[in-house]
Amino acid sequence: MTHDGPQDIARAILAGFDKHYRLFRAISAGAKERFEAGDWAAVRSANRERIDMYDLRVREGVATLRQFPRVHDESLWPAIKHAYVALLLEHQQPELAETFFNSVASRVLARTYYNNQHIFWRRAVSTEHIESLRPTYNVYYPAELGLRATLKALFIDAQLLCPWEDLERDLHALLHVVSELLPKPREVTQSLQVHVLSSLFYRNRSAYLVGRLDTGTVELPFAVPIRKNSKGELYLDGALAGQEQLGTLFSLARAYFMVDMEVPSGFIAFLKTLFPSKPAAELYIALGLQKQGKTEFYRDLFEHLRHSSDRFVVAPGVKGMVMVVFTLPSFPYVFKVIRDHFEPPKDVDRKKVMEQYLVVKYHDRVGRLADALEYSQVALPTTRLDPSLLAELKQLAPSQLELDADKLVLKHVYIERRMVPLDVWLHGADDAKLKHGLFEFGQAVRELAGANIFPGDLLLKNFGVTRAGRVVFYDYDELAKVTDCTFRKLPTARDDEEDWSGEPWFFVGAHDIFPEELPKFLFNTDKARALFLSMHGDLATAEFWQQKQEQLGRGVEDDVMPYPEARRFPHQHP
Repeated sequence: MTHDGPQDIARAILAGFDKHYRLFRAISAGAKERFEAGDWAAVRSANRERIDMYDLRVREGVATLRQFPRVHDESLWPAIKHAYVALLLEHQQPELAETFFNSVASRVLARTYYNNQHIFWRRAVSTEHIESLRPTYNVYYPAELGLRATLKALFIDAQLLCPWEDLERDLHALLHVVSELLPKPREVTQSLQVHVLSSLFYRNRSAYLVGRLDTGTVELPFAVPIRKNSKGELYLDGALAGQEQLGTLFSLARAYFMVDMEVPSGFIAFLKTLFPSKPAAELYIALGLQKQGKTEFYRDLFEHLRHSSDRFVVAPGVKGMVMVVFTLPSFPYVFKVIRDHFEPPKDVDRKKVMEQYLVVKYHDRVGRLADALEYSQVALPTTRLDPSLLAELKQLAPSQLELDADKLVLKHVYIERRMVPLDVWLHGADDAKLKHGLFEFGQAVRELAGANIFPGDLLLKNFGVTRAGRVVFYDYDELAKVTDCTFRKLPTARDDEEDWSGEPWFFVGAHDIFPEELPKFLFNTDKARALFLSMHGDLATAEFWQQKQEQLGRGVEDDVMPYPEARRFPHQHP
């Protein structure tokens, strides 16, 4: 290699990123064709392939840089970064390209963590007003077209190639919903505009048209799910409106969307108008740009540390046997470090726990599995760590710690949205709260089963309650496929000695599960047990699980809707 200057290295890194985003965008844009074909197996395969893309391209980028003899000279990297910034001034994905630079640099330089001279600690290139060949969103004017004609144009312009089952019928139902959102129902003013993102949002077996009604004084977010019937015809399944309903749709407890984005920052800016309080980090992640989401989150965390003074403390609730879990009370996330050793009866190791988190990353989480951000080499100021937390980390996870001057470096950590543990949430609950919590708990188990997931450790402490009141599972070390379990009826005792035995008097295999026993050890009051059985009694039968296994064995997973039944149109299909 004759050229070994900062500009050459910078160009090589950017070429690696451009290849990555070209492939990322191609597989995301291909979601339209997969949806039109109804190829749901290809949908699952593409999701997994896209998750793996980033690390593959980073490894390729690092391998390319080995051709430059001076690339390991740390003093050269400020100049490499400066040259890289110059290359991004007219780039359409500068923030993503900066993050790719960081990923490559962190693997090339032998440093524990980095300062702003070597990487992009903050954004160096603005993402405002980036032009694209196709506008980020399209604008419609109901005062000119009429409201019904405007709504029809939204779906015709989406250019889906499948025939519609009955678009006029669907528009009638949608018109009723949209009219109720207007300041005065059915009043179309000259100032009313409809803004719709230029790409549909694809996930699982649905496509979503995402937009907002701009009345001139307020912006009202909405989303419309498009699905296919058994004949391959399209229909509108319902309508979601408002931040709360769309927030559930964009939950990180669900699979990532496939969206064709030329300028991702434009989509994020639009979505921020729909969810002003939702961090950009979570929006990037929802769109499949997990690494960018991690970058944004990391910046948010340290910006928060600069403007707060509370300390990281051990998270409230019953302590787990696998993780040390801590939180910063003023910051709505928990940090989870794998312990060095697990006490019996836990029969897993660090590798197995990490594999389980990866399984969750790849899987359709059906809104019931918490997504986790995985980090290496996170440096936290020791002055912000409560002494009892520091002592617990040193005692239970010393191999994952490194003290560096005034910083504690966590070698590996998972970060998740903070939830209230279900057992804590239900403590002292009144009848209405108890009923809601137990119904949600049963629904979580049921929906996970339909996605071929058995939580394993079903204790209430391993489930959390989100801000929206949904119950989500977050303890993955004993996660298993429903199809890998053996669900059995509890044998009947033959005599009093067997009936009163404190130990099983019958053979129990490693994968045997007796659903009848679940209510007994899950609930410590007869009231809670009876209420759960009245709503979800079938979950306590071997027949339910055996029937689910038979269904899954035929390759049929439940299609769990990310919105309530009340938001579906009357003509919806099973």
